Amino acid sequence: MSSADLPAPVPPRILDRAVPADRPAAQRHDLGRYLRQMRLPQLGETGQRRLAGARIAVIGAGGLGAPALIYLAAAGVGEITLFDPDTVDATNLHRQVLFTEADLGRSKAVAAAEHLHAQSPQVSVRAVVETLTPANALEELAGHDLVLDGTDNFPTRYLASDACEILDLPLVWGSILAFSGQVSVFWGAGGRGVTYRDVHPVPPRPGEVPSCAEAGVLGMLCGVIGSTMAMEAVKVLAGMGDVLFGRLALYDALRARWDELPLLRDPQRLPVTEIEDVMLTCGLPGPTGPGRDEVTAAELPALLAAGARVIDIREERELAEGGMIAGAEHVPMGELLRRAGGSAASDGNGAAGSERDGAVPAVAVPADAELSGAVLYCAAGTRSASTQRALAERGIRVRSLTGGFDGMAGSGVEIQRL
Repeated sequence: MSSADLPAPVPPRILDRAVPADRPAAQRHDLGRYLRQMRLPQLGETGQRRLAGARIAVIGAGGLGAPALIYLAAAGVGEITLFDPDTVDATNLHRQVLFTEADLGRSKAVAAAEHLHAQSPQVSVRAVVETLTPANALEELAGHDLVLDGTDNFPTRYLASDACEILDLPLVWGSILAFSGQVSVFWGAGGRGVTYRDVHPVPPRPGEVPSCAEAGVLGMLCGVIGSTMAMEAVKVLAGMGDVLFGRLALYDALRARWDELPLLRDPQRLPVTEIEDVMLTCGLPGPTGPGRDEVTAAELPALLAAGARVIDIREERELAEGGMIAGAEHVPMGELLRRAGGSAASDGNGAAGSERDGAVPAVAVPADAELSGAVLYCAAGTRSASTQRALAERGIRVRSLTGGFDGMAGSGVEIQRL
């Protein structure tokens, strides 16, 4: 099945989420400072008044939240609620450009609110110096028009997604790692749209996806992705343009290239109706070494010699760039999960954006029973581990290659160049 044959996602109409232009708060704004952007016919005075009357919740004032906040306030978004329990650290300053050295040790939420008010006095910023939790998420997020998730931890990502699905709120989501970034807009839309759980049904194990502190990150990438998130939020609130509903934008800074993947709703996923304690789900201790669901690069040669089935779940572009394990089959992750009754998302990046994806090529997909016992691998082990767990939930036992294709150096496994 080629990507052209995939059923197109059903994007919610953007005007369904546009803010009413006649809200009382919008009438109090002096629109004079926004004349340059109001000259854009797609925005105009009506769109600007929609922004002035909008209420947006931003979770996190870090690498993504900081640039997003700057541009949201500068654009004239009327009310911003900012959640961040953290304080400003010197290591934040290279990418969290909202802060200065004078803010070191201060509450991020409070310092950000002060800077944003100085920049845009008409904008109301409420600083919430506490963590968003399952106990307070619904109450705190209710009443907003949109949520922007600028966090870098999985419990909050799932919590924000679940709360937005229950409250029927659009969720602007972004992720960065090293030189890669991702952006999408999730909205359940009464079962018509795609949510974060459709794309990432299972949280990764602790330590499975490296943090920015471990892998490194450039401030410029934060600016690119954070600004893109702000742009998507403004498009939703003002009712203009083609929003990233049902689409994942992928940015590779080293190659200066944007790619896009379609995202599909998982038809088997039950709607979220109550908040779970995702903190516990994501906080389970990870394995100290490879378990029975994992295979190391050192173990792979013996398995190949014994005739083990090995499946490369990367995308076609990745194979063209680096080749694949000789003797392995190629079935992209999205296609494999769809045929096995798993997630319908055609992307497969780790939630922190640590791996690459491309278009889904035509493939011959093995039947469910034939998958049992297979070894799956991706670029770095994130997607294969996620796929392994998703298949295990459906009674299909496979194993994941730790470290993925990128960790094969010195293993003695033959690589086939394409």
